[in-house]
Amino acid sequence: MKVLQGIKAVVFDFDYTLANSAPGVITCVNFALSKMGLSTAPEEAICKTIGTSLSATYETLTGDMRRDRSTVFAGLFVSHAEEIMVPNTVLFDTVKPVVADLKGRGLRLGIVSTKYRYRIEKILSRDGLDNCFDVIVGGEDVTEHKPDPAGLLYALRHLECTPGDALYVGDTLVDAETAKRAHVAFVAVLSGVTPREAFKSYEIHSVVENLLQLPDCPAIRACLKLP
Repeated sequence: MKVLQGIKAVVFDFDYTLANSAPGVITCVNFALSKMGLSTAPEEAICKTIGTSLSATYETLTGDMRRDRSTVFAGLFVSHAEEIMVPNTVLFDTVKPVVADLKGRGLRLGIVSTKYRYRIEKILSRDGLDNCFDVIVGGEDVTEHKPDPAGLLYALRHLECTPGDALYVGDTLVDAETAKRAHVAFVAVLSGVTPREAFKSYEIHSVVENLLQLPDCPAIRACLKLP
């Protein structure tokens, strides 16, 4: 486990970490596949791709590695997402109290996701959390997506902290790999579809069942300087 002396910031993934966007993602994926004349994908398979880039989603679900085809898929997905994604994404009930707790302890907060930033901002604004995060880095803000650490490192620069000053909280192995490449301590939250045992191959700081356990988790109490 990575030893921390104290942190300044907590950065979160979005999908399945702060919110359930599965209904919207499933609809958009199968809309795009159908428009391309392809068979729709099982819901379980689609859910396992949530949090990856659209090109990775297409390649995983179809086995087709052609870049031009994944580009078509991404365009169709995004166009349909403009209509349905925000109303079909629901923040977890745990988000508001945890955000208030961490902000109240003087920590800066951020979000790094493959989901478009402007869409995240709409969801947060709808639920009264638009002023709670100091930085949001979405899929349109970087040229390389997770597990490339570019987005997370960009967020840390904006938060004016080093990799050793922060935690990254996410629900997938892609998030764990992103934190590893950025040299940031990682907390796995089991609110998605990735089971606890899947994280055993990573040196992670802690595993929590849900975000409510984050502030009081024994493994991070010291680094958050909690009483």
